[in-house]
Amino acid sequence: MLFAYWFRAAIAALVFATAIWQFFDKEIGNGIFFILISILIAATIWINEVIIMTFLSVRKGDFAKARKRLGWIKNPEWLLKSQRAYYFYLLGLVHTQSNEMSKAEQTLKRALSLGLAMKHDKAMAKLNLAGIAATKRRKREALNWLAEAKKDDEKKILSDQIRMMKQQLSRI
Repeated sequence: MLFAYWFRAAIAALVFATAIWQFFDKEIGNGIFFILISILIAATIWINEVIIMTFLSVRKGDFAKARKRLGWIKNPEWLLKSQRAYYFYLLGLVHTQSNEMSKAEQTLKRALSLGLAMKHDKAMAKLNLAGIAATKRRKREALNWLAEAKKDDEKKILSDQIRMMKQQLSRI
C-alpha cells in the first residue's frame, strides 16, 4: 500500500514534468491537459477508492459487498489517519449489521478516536454506540452517547432516530 502512494507520486511528477516540457515546446493546450492529469493522479494519493466504493455499498444497504471491499484493504495501519478513521467507521457499521456488537463497539470507538471528518458521521457512530450500549443494558452510557450524537447532529438528520432510541431507553 505504501508502495502505491510513492508510485502514484512518481507518476504524477513524471506527468507534471511532461506538462512543463510541453509548455517549453509551445504546446500550451497539451501542457494544460497534462497538468490536469497530474492533479488527478496526485489527488488519488489522498482519496482511497476502496473506501468510496464501500460507502456506496453501505448506502445501498449491501453490507456483504461492503465487508468484501473492506477485506481488500490488508493493512489499514498504512492508510492516512482520516482514511483509517473511515475504514474503522465502515467496518463498525458492517459489524453492527451482522450483530457482532463487541467488534462494532471497538471499531466505532477507534474511528471516533482517530477523528472522523464529518459531524454527521460522528453523530451516526455515536448513535450506533448508544444502540450497542442499550443492547448490553448499559442505560447511562447509552444516554451519554445519545446526548453526544444529538450535539453532533447539527442538521437534525438523525433527530427521529435519536428520539426513538430515547423512548426505547425509557423502557429499560
